[in-house]
Parts: sequence; structure tokens; C-alpha cells
Amino acid sequence: MALCAAAAQADIPVVELVGPVHAVSAAHVTAAIARADAQRAPLLVVRLDTPGGLDSSMRQVIDAILTARTPVAAFVGPSGARAASAGFLITVVADVAAMAPGTNMGAATPVSALGPMDETMARKVTSDMAAYIRGKVERRGRNVELAEKAVLEARSFTESEALKAGLIELVVPDVAGLVAALEGREVRRFDGTRVRLHLAGQRVVPVEMAWNQRVLSMLARPELMFLLLLGALAGLGTEISHPGMLFPGVIGLLCLILFLFASQVLPVNGAGVLLILLAVGLFAAEVKVASYGLLTAGGIVAMILGAMMLVDAPIAEMQIPWTTLAPAAIGTAAGTIVLLRLVLKAQQRRASTGREGMLDRRGVAEGELDPEGWVRVAGERWRAVADGRVAAGEPVVVTAVEGLTLRVRKGA
Repeated sequence: MALCAAAAQADIPVVELVGPVHAVSAAHVTAAIARADAQRAPLLVVRLDTPGGLDSSMRQVIDAILTARTPVAAFVGPSGARAASAGFLITVVADVAAMAPGTNMGAATPVSALGPMDETMARKVTSDMAAYIRGKVERRGRNVELAEKAVLEARSFTESEALKAGLIELVVPDVAGLVAALEGREVRRFDGTRVRLHLAGQRVVPVEMAWNQRVLSMLARPELMFLLLLGALAGLGTEISHPGMLFPGVIGLLCLILFLFASQVLPVNGAGVLLILLAVGLFAAEVKVASYGLLTAGGIVAMILGAMMLVDAPIAEMQIPWTTLAPAAIGTAAGTIVLLRLVLKAQQRRASTGREGMLDRRGVAEGELDPEGWVRVAGERWRAVADGRVAAGEPVVVTAVEGLTLRVRKGA
């Protein structure tokens, strides 16, 4: 028996899942679903254009779709968009699955961010994902066999192939076309109930991210996280080596806070962080150890490996690009070496004031020293004791400071 959706005027929210699926994008979609439920919206549209993403975030979105009071339509569009990996799984479990012409979806085989899994682990993970999606697709009445092949064999489908195979219900050009095509259509929900959609005259409204989600989404970029970590190390390292400068310390602390903030979104691999710290340590050791560049080369390799491992995510779009990685590694190596050389040079410089600053200073005997008398050094008149007779007007060199008396010798 079909249940009719309320015909009262209500907005149709459209929430976008564009780019990698991670904690922020998942929270944005689930919040939109909760808001649509609270407002008793007749339909919610999730527009997808994603290469995939994190398994935990994908499952969060799927759980929200399956338990939503509001019917959810997944739309892969516009033309040229894709719903790969996690995006495919989200699409085929929605109440309505639709694609735009010139789009594709599939390739949902699980992968690891740290390289190929061994055969047994890969089989276990893939089998688990296949079972996860199989039960949900079957209840939706879609093609279970092809949905499994997308997971087990990384199969992909164009919009026409997906429609013909029964993975989706509609091919429409845009969201407006989707809403028009769904007018009066009966939709079977995941719990088995049926809802007839009455969408004519309803307004389509985009769902905007909250300000904090926008900030987190901006920070949830692997290359930015990498640069924030380097900024934290550079700023705090400069402050430690030059206490009291304050500005580098403030910048370093700010970068560290933002890095920790971003790590709530993208999973950070501890081994990657340790390799980057090791790289900075090797750059620092190059200043004091005559390694003929070996420590610098090792540091660059460690930093590149650390950056590649920094974000524990399975898709290329969530890895640090070489265009950021290589210049940052070389720049950090050069900057660390130059900074530490300046620090060592400053530490080895002779003191210009106090007792140490007087040693080896040159002066002139005001009167005869035999061996005591008076000398003028650095414009000041000092009592002095010479190591031999010095005539008035002859140059002297300070050899020691004893209280307010200088020990001098005849200068060249």
C-alpha cells in the first residue's frame, strides 16, 4: 500500500558531495538529511561528483540515508561528473539513483593508503565490502551482481550501462530534470514502505555548509596539512634557537593548532609525522657533521616518504602532490641548514662587551709601564700591569682582566 507524501508547499534541499568523501563532507550531508527530516521535506537530493574517500565517512552517509524519514535521491551530475568508490556505494543505496548524460560510476574495490595489501587481507576487506553493499542493493531492488562486481572487480559503468543494468532508475540532465521526472513517482523506502512523491511547485534550495565546516573543508587538503606541519616545525624551531623573537613562535604555534584541527578531518599517519621529524633532524645534523651531503639526501628522502604517508587515505586526490612535496622538501632542507649555520656562527662570534670583550684589545700606554702604569683602551683609561717595560706612547695588547686592572704586553 502506498503512502502519499504531504502535498503542502515545502523546499527540496539539494546537498552537494563534491570532492573526496571525508569527515566534513559526511557531516555536511548527514546534517542536511537531519534538517530535511525536521522540516518534513518531500525529497532531499544528494548531488555527487567524487573520486571516493574514507570508508568511515561513507558508512556515516549511508547510515543517514537508510534511516532518514525523508526520501533521498542520489544524482551523479552534471555531465562529466563521476561517483567512484565510496560515491558509487552511496548512489546505489539511495531511495532513487540517477545520473546525468556523460557521467560514470563504479570502481569500488577497497584500497589501502599505505600500498598494496597482502592477498589474504585484500580478500577479507573486499569480501566484507561486497557483503556490506549486497544486502542494501538487494533491498533496493537493484542489480546485486553488478554492484558486487564494482567492488570485487573494480567495474565501472556509464550512465547508459547503469540504467540498462538496473543500477539506477533515471538519466536526467540536471536536478530540475530529476525533480520533474520524480513527480508522482512511487518510491520504495529501505524499510519496505512506499511513498508517492508530490513535488510539483516545490522550490529547489541548495544547502550551504556551516562556516566551521567551510573552514575545516578548506584545511582538509593534504598539501595544506603538510605545509602547516612544516610551518609549525620551522616556527617553533626558530623560536627555540632564537629565544625572545616571539613572532616565529606565534606563527609556529598557530600552524600547529591548525594542523591538529585539520587532523580531525583527514586521518594522519603517525609514521609519516615521525619521518618528517627525522628529516628535520638530519638536516640539522648536516650542519655539524661532515657527511658530504649524505645527511641532507637522507633527510629529503625521509621527508618525501613521510609526506607520502602523512595522510592515511586511499585515493590519489587525498595524497600530497609532487608539485608541493618536492619544493617543500628541498626548501626545508636549505632553510634548516642556513638557519643553523647562522646560529652556530653567532655562537662562535667573540663577545664584544664584558671581560671577554676586552681580551686582545689594543691600546696605548699613557705613561711608562715598569711594570705598572696607565693605559688607554677603547677610549677608556685603565690601570695596567705589563709583562715587561713599556715606554709611554707605545702600543699594548690586553692579555687578561683582573678586576679593574688589565694585564698587557707590548703590542706589535
